[in-house]
Amino acid sequence: MPARISFAQNPHLEFKKVLHQRVNNYFSETGLSRNYNRTMVFKTFVMLSLYILPFVLIMTVSLPFWALLIAYFVMGTAIAGIGMSVMHDANHAGYSSNQKVNCWLGLTMNLLGGDAYNWKIKHNKLHHVFTNIYGKDEDIDSRAILRFAYASPLKKYHRFQYIYVWALYTLMTLSIVVTDIPKRFKYRRKGETNISPSRFRTSLAWLITGKLIYFSVFFVLPVWLAGLLWWQVIVGFLIMHLTAGTIMSLVFQMAHVVEGPQQVLPDKDGRIPDTLIEHQMKTTADFAKNNKILSWYVGGLNFQVEHHLYPKVCHVHYPAIAKIVEQTTREYDIPYYVYDKFSEAFMAHFRTLKKLGRVKI
Repeated sequence: MPARISFAQNPHLEFKKVLHQRVNNYFSETGLSRNYNRTMVFKTFVMLSLYILPFVLIMTVSLPFWALLIAYFVMGTAIAGIGMSVMHDANHAGYSSNQKVNCWLGLTMNLLGGDAYNWKIKHNKLHHVFTNIYGKDEDIDSRAILRFAYASPLKKYHRFQYIYVWALYTLMTLSIVVTDIPKRFKYRRKGETNISPSRFRTSLAWLITGKLIYFSVFFVLPVWLAGLLWWQVIVGFLIMHLTAGTIMSLVFQMAHVVEGPQQVLPDKDGRIPDTLIEHQMKTTADFAKNNKILSWYVGGLNFQVEHHLYPKVCHVHYPAIAKIVEQTTREYDIPYYVYDKFSEAFMAHFRTLKKLGRVKI
């Protein structure tokens, strides 16, 4: 992989000019803000409540074991909801026009056990710019015994990944919680962060402190204050993160690792033949756009095309923007990948995993 990747430049690309003009007209004509509205505020309150209130219940009420597990399960669904609906918009600076609000709500990533700083590098800097480019987009990097990119090495055991992948998907958020510290050093070595050595040490100290607080809250306090047995706490913690990991893995993978969206490699000089906006259209898919319940819960991430085009726009506006994108792509013969149903996207991901386990391109 070349050290520097560049996209084709075409300042006169008519598709881009017309699309942006139409989206700008939508906001100016409706008088709507590009950021949050009352619906978004309500969702934020609901998601945070589903995460915090069950834990308060665990700490204050003597629950039977089955009820304890339900409480942790609800917290797991909330972790996914906060991550997709609240943290995601905030760390893209799309939740609010006030960057302090974005900063504080972006730190909900740390409240969930992750690290907002690492997430911004991995997601905003690497995934959003280098979408589906093997060697740059970490979302399609090979992990353990999983293969998500045709350009990555093909092993014999990958033939069965479409069977065992579902168990590994459950580990997504748990792996984030336990690998954030080494990942901070990894990004430093790769030059993805250019802060001074003193600021790096300070940020690392805050990261370690945050992890100690997180593990103390979830492992020490329930045993010390609520009187739970150590194994009950561990089982509950695992259920919480396995639930969140399963949900988030599926949602993110069904937008890029499916049939239709391409995986792109640069030439030997690091050049991509398309402009960035064309690249985003060719490497991303929407799914289940008419499913309002799903759209509400996943924070509009089923409108992944619109999100990649307008990451700094709050996701509550994506359904309206999607109609503009669909019309404009049709007029200019630009690829626009959409799966009408969640089940269709799921099966497209399943078939792609199976193909990735057998084909090297």
